[in-house]
Amino acid sequence: MILTVLDGSSQCGSQRFPGADPGERPTEPLRDPVRNVTRHPCAVYSFDDLEVGDEWETPRRTVTETDVVLFAGLSGDFNPLHVDHSAAGRTPFGKPVAHGLLGMAISSGLTSQAPRVDTLAFLAILDWKFHHPIAFGDTIHAISRVEALSPRAGGRRGVVTWYRRLFNQNGQLVQEGRTQTLVRARSRIQTVETPSDEGSEVS
Repeated sequence: MILTVLDGSSQCGSQRFPGADPGERPTEPLRDPVRNVTRHPCAVYSFDDLEVGDEWETPRRTVTETDVVLFAGLSGDFNPLHVDHSAAGRTPFGKPVAHGLLGMAISSGLTSQAPRVDTLAFLAILDWKFHHPIAFGDTIHAISRVEALSPRAGGRRGVVTWYRRLFNQNGQLVQEGRTQTLVRARSRIQTVETPSDEGSEVS
């Protein structure tokens, strides 16, 4: 068997590995063909890194019937609208839909990764609106925007007001609202400069 591997340059080369073919026993350990690897740490934003108007778009996630059943068990909300196909078929939606709070919870999870922020506490839901239902199989994503920044504790942390929007696969706005979180700021070391004795004159 011929395996194509990256040889560390812009071109790919073909290399035969011992043991790749059935019945062939390896004679030496395989070596990692990758060279000069750069490792990138995952950036975590502090309060100082955020600016009003900054926006982030999250990855997408498909909401499944399993998600809804698990959320019903966790929350205790077994409303037929979510778990009874027969009853839900007689509603204006014509089918079961996800809990509105499940959509909000998924939005919270998605936005916790885009951006990754050094959050200390979730403070408030200022307002939240549910515009359209989320059906089984819908793929949703969120967009977060920094709406306001309010420093606290002498700049050691601050309150961030977020405007978050949740969209489905058709670009339809299904939920939106404003929340507040408490975010840690970077450590600030204040240096007090003292005049140097060198070159000073005594009168």
